[in-house]
Amino acid sequence: MGEWWSIEVADGEFSAASWKDTHGRDLIRTALEYGAEDWAWVERPWGVVLELCFPEDTTVGGWPAFRDATLVKAALDAVPDPVNGLLVYPGRGGSSGARVPRKPKPAPAAAAAALPEPDISDEVVRLAATVATEPLPVDRGSAVYPGARFAS
Repeated sequence: MGEWWSIEVADGEFSAASWKDTHGRDLIRTALEYGAEDWAWVERPWGVVLELCFPEDTTVGGWPAFRDATLVKAALDAVPDPVNGLLVYPGRGGSSGARVPRKPKPAPAAAAAALPEPDISDEVVRLAATVATEPLPVDRGSAVYPGARFAS
């Protein structure tokens, strides 16, 4: 199994698809010259991804030699957005799955049994019975609450 590398190019001053049309054949030819086993272009709404697979034990050069090739440096310097529009990283591009599947999640503790809801109707009746039915006294236009102490 080879080692995959991804080159993501985002749209910028011009579309990444036109960058692919201009530099794509040269990048693929150079990758094959340096021992690439497989390659794929992936088009996304935001740009393009070039996925390259180089053998782990190379006799021809592999990824480091490909990345240092003059033609590759020139193509990567010519991306539509040179500041934020270029990502180069190991692995397959953007939305591909992990190389190793995730481990299954553990079962929830205590089988996640729901607790019974408390009956609050008795509590509402008790609270309603304790509410004062007398009107609150008024002092100088503001309500005075019995038992409340406010800092002056």
